[in-house]
Amino acid sequence: MENTPNMTYSGLSVPQKYEHLHAFWNGIADDQVDWVANLSNAAALMKEIFNWWWVGFYRVNNNKLILGPFQGPSACTKIDFGKGVCGSSWKNESTILVPNVHEFEGHIACSSISNSEIVVPIFKDNKIWGVLDVDSEHLNHFNDIDKIELEKFCQSISAFL
Repeated sequence: MENTPNMTYSGLSVPQKYEHLHAFWNGIADDQVDWVANLSNAAALMKEIFNWWWVGFYRVNNNKLILGPFQGPSACTKIDFGKGVCGSSWKNESTILVPNVHEFEGHIACSSISNSEIVVPIFKDNKIWGVLDVDSEHLNHFNDIDKIELEKFCQSISAFL
């Protein structure tokens, strides 16, 4: 698959978009650069293909999640263990899919435009390294396909951390 600046993904199904994501990631992931460069490209790739409101990474540092590479508006820079969707995903070591963030107890509202969210833990050496956080301005935006495919994507990311 060739990515061109004018390529549009709007006509593709969600599974087709994930096919592009995995294929393009395999082409741009680079073991000769640091995690910041790789995760910057990963965030840009997801934003380009899916046009989500916000997509980015938080990494565990000094018992907090610290903002890493992202695409979208400005974001919260620190999240405590067990707090919000990201901190809960970290604590539970599992993906959390939230159809309506306004109904998630303890949700941290970095943006009032965000309405649904999915957070996927990223493991390195059998420990939580961080999380992938994706927000949508639409309610009920994410489903089991997103969960499965983003977990698969995060597994492939962990090789470059």
